[in-house]
Amino acid sequence: MTDPGTSADDAARARHVPAPPAPEERAVGVGPWQGEWPTGEHWDPELLRDGDRRNVADTYRYWRMDAIIADLDSRRHAFHVAVENWEHDFNIGSVVRTANAFLAREVHIIGRRRWNRRGAMVTDRYQHVRHHASVAEFVEWARGEELAVLAIDNVPGSQLIETFDLPERCVLVFGQEGPGVSGELVAQADAVLAIEQFGSTRSINAGAAAAVTMHAWIRRHVFEQGPAPSSHVTKGAGV
Repeated sequence: MTDPGTSADDAARARHVPAPPAPEERAVGVGPWQGEWPTGEHWDPELLRDGDRRNVADTYRYWRMDAIIADLDSRRHAFHVAVENWEHDFNIGSVVRTANAFLAREVHIIGRRRWNRRGAMVTDRYQHVRHHASVAEFVEWARGEELAVLAIDNVPGSQLIETFDLPERCVLVFGQEGPGVSGELVAQADAVLAIEQFGSTRSINAGAAAAVTMHAWIRRHVFEQGPAPSSHVTKGAGV
């Protein structure tokens, strides 16, 4: 009902108030190189000329993609990341992006070859991704590389990652959203680790779990921070 003190035109305008203008989008990257171009094979002439709008760290602005990959390869960390892909999980792209951020050696897709790249934000171009058709094929590869297979899930018997001393050479394995790591892979793992929680939810999604776990490895082997004493942890809900 229209307020007695409001005209019909005012009431109509009130019903059709335009949405506020969208905030100005923040420009990503940098424009064309200003001044004399730098010399070196790692520079990309097209990017120097047109600008670089890619999702890369400032260190790599104007670099050729193959030069970036070569530089990353020269200093990658010793840990690998694996994700089971039986149901085309949307979390895989996010896991790949995080693996790139923490400079994982490789990402391994177990199961279906095709995976949802949307969450990767093109970071898969700079990250080595290997496919394994089955759990058995993946485990055989990991054993051949002498990597500890660490499954991340809150199944009975899992150990808290906060108090577990992560080995430097390992592959961190994550399961599907919902079912988690498959029973076949849990049975083959050298250890099963859980992320301690303190709220009401039973679990966090695979993308978040992967980020927490990779950062735990970084803290242990890059910053040399040891695991927390078990006495400092109050038991909560698990992963």
